[in-house]
Amino acid sequence: MSVYEHTYRPYEGPLTLQSWRFLVIPRHAYRGVFQSKLFIGVFALSIICTLVMAIIIYLPHNVNALALFQVSSADLLIVGGNAFRIWLTIQTGFAFLLTVLIGPVLVSRDLTNNALPLYLSRPFSRPEYLLGKASVLVIMLSLMTWVPGLLLFLFQSYLSGFEWFSQNLYIARALFLASFVWIVVLTLSSLALSAWIKWRVAASGALFALFTIPTAIATMISELFRTAWSHLFSPSTLLKIVSDNLFHYSTSNDFDPWMVLPVWAGWAGLAGFVAFFLWLLSRKVRAYEVIV
Repeated sequence: MSVYEHTYRPYEGPLTLQSWRFLVIPRHAYRGVFQSKLFIGVFALSIICTLVMAIIIYLPHNVNALALFQVSSADLLIVGGNAFRIWLTIQTGFAFLLTVLIGPVLVSRDLTNNALPLYLSRPFSRPEYLLGKASVLVIMLSLMTWVPGLLLFLFQSYLSGFEWFSQNLYIARALFLASFVWIVVLTLSSLALSAWIKWRVAASGALFALFTIPTAIATMISELFRTAWSHLFSPSTLLKIVSDNLFHYSTSNDFDPWMVLPVWAGWAGLAGFVAFFLWLLSRKVRAYEVIV
């Protein structure tokens, strides 16, 4: 094509730092994500749950509210590690639903439409591409788990005083670490299934089955053979074991002692799942040449 007017000028504006270029992927991905009414509904429910938790924290410290409802502070729930653990369990449930909704299409669309070479032919490495895709989920799931969790912890510390803060500092650590582990496993599993299963419905079903079916099978095997080691193949059970330990909650209160895996086995099992998902991504997300 002939060019008659030489009006082209190179871009002379500010450039994004190379270390932050991966954020261009979630910036454009969120435009489509927030068009889903189902996504907005689930995200709104998670916010409502956080508001309810904030009210539970606030009520014992408000004399007027106690008089209005004619209850004493002793009758209300004592907000401690177990209350934050229950809240995080609910939030991670919402996080799982959001992952099922938006995770399976993050990589599959690029592979189906041969868009991956367009990314990697630019100054954009494969780790940066995966980091950008992962950040779509990491940012959203963080806003549902450890970010509001730490705000609730600071709110409770402000109302209860420094003594409560110093005695329950482990709750803040548990909120962050347990959320971080959940986010890493959910993100990598969804990206791996998205890369290998290009049909969205099938990928969503596979992700849902990954966190439900192994748990049921492992429970059956443990009941038959009276062993807990079958739960090594259940990521949801491993996540629960790690999370309960971080919140200083004894899992043996809910199950027979022989059905509970040791904590080190929970961490080792999750590390194995993370390594497996990374291997799946490395096998599928590769640069290739498209010949027209």
